Amino acid sequence: MSYTVRPLDAATWAAFAELLERNNGIFGGCWCVGFHPEGNQRGPGRRAIKEDRVRTDRAHAALVLDEHGTAQGWCQYGSPDELPGIKHRRAYHKDAPPRPDWRITCFYVDKRHRGQGVARAALEGALDQIAQAGGGLVEAISEATADREAPARFLFSATVELFEQYGFTRGRQLGKHAWIVSRVIDPG
Repeated sequence: MSYTVRPLDAATWAAFAELLERNNGIFGGCWCVGFHPEGNQRGPGRRAIKEDRVRTDRAHAALVLDEHGTAQGWCQYGSPDELPGIKHRRAYHKDAPPRPDWRITCFYVDKRHRGQGVARAALEGALDQIAQAGGGLVEAISEATADREAPARFLFSATVELFEQYGFTRGRQLGKHAWIVSRVIDPG
């Protein structure tokens, strides 16, 4: 299947919102706010928070559109100030790595389109957008899945193996299967 990747911005907000509405706000209403500073806020206001962040250029993602222009997934990225929420916070800060320029925190693929290359397209798009924004050190905290079945609820940050296919290397292990992965992206 052929995909187009576009930045999440005011022009693509409607496609993003339709994807989330089609999927119950993602994870029961997260609206991909969980890693933003407002991540602890609960309830229906999360949609408005995300829309405000997108329309004021304080939220970044690579949005994957199918051949009909319908959004089927994304990869969220941003600066550590934009996305201060991280998985395994206590273990991460115990021996924190160098502060990254960019953090990749979340992927989502519509259930009917999983296993069709959407996450791969989203990661490629995010890395391209990061390069266009000046590049730098990019980190993610992801799950290693080699030789095991991982529950989908743990894979919202994709897999270590996917990141490794794009030149990321494992840093430190933070949980039973969670790793910090990182890579320097050259300016584009």
